Amino acid sequence: MISNNYRPRRSALYIPCHQQRFIHKARTLNADSLIFDLQESVPPALKAQALSTLIDELADSDFGYSERVVRVNRLDSPWFKDDITKVASLDIDAVLFPNINSKHELLTAINALDEAGGQDKSVMVNIESALGVLRVEEIASCSERLTTLIMGTSDLANALHINATLDRQGLQTYLSMCLLAARAYDKSIIDGPHFDLKDAVACEYSCRQARDFGFDGKAVIHPVQLTYTNDAMTPKQEDVNRAKAIIKAMENAHQQNRSVGVVDGRVIEPCLQDWAERVLCLCDMVKRIGQSELLGPTTR
Repeated sequence: MISNNYRPRRSALYIPCHQQRFIHKARTLNADSLIFDLQESVPPALKAQALSTLIDELADSDFGYSERVVRVNRLDSPWFKDDITKVASLDIDAVLFPNINSKHELLTAINALDEAGGQDKSVMVNIESALGVLRVEEIASCSERLTTLIMGTSDLANALHINATLDRQGLQTYLSMCLLAARAYDKSIIDGPHFDLKDAVACEYSCRQARDFGFDGKAVIHPVQLTYTNDAMTPKQEDVNRAKAIIKAMENAHQQNRSVGVVDGRVIEPCLQDWAERVLCLCDMVKRIGQSELLGPTTR
């Protein structure tokens, strides 16, 4: 059983639920998480149809290793109550609440889920507003049911009047605030999607930037982006070799009653053993779902 702490969430694919063929296609894709979206990607006139289609499709809940997540409509929307009532009984792993701006909002949403019979569901939140960023620590810390923060970078940039640039310099402070809160309370955190589907170079850059910022994964809006995202977020052989060397060096140090090890002439502090163990654990999980840290995603 993959734990929440180490479960691969390298890629989280949003799937508009009013498009039945997209749900069918998702069964064949190498997305670590599938987010069945009832909210932003679904036009208001098709909300009821989207929910009905999702219920029908999840009667067969076999989506391989992919984590099954449903994003319901906003807490203050006219569709939230019906979404929660129906989604609570579905065979899914988690419910994603969009545009959460406070501890009170998240606890209210969780309470509604529980009252509908969804006490067994984990929860995730979108952080996509100035208030959400300002209050991200109280949001991240308020419930053990919360496993993951997912950034809504487009909405956040718009709310903050930030112009879109490839390096996302204007967003870096706010992304860092959310990363800090996620790490402080042992939550996964997923970067927002890259929206230019035609520019493969920019997409790959965005994925690697998210990895280097410290995100566990990246949201994806089209299957064509999965290869770049999974590859960027998967440790490579050089990472694996270094991780193994660090663990061996620390084991030798402990045997000699020393607190630090040495690898290739560099001093290794105990905190690097934590990094090494995370790398090896992630690689093990990736192999268990049929992929390779060397070859990237494979066909199911």
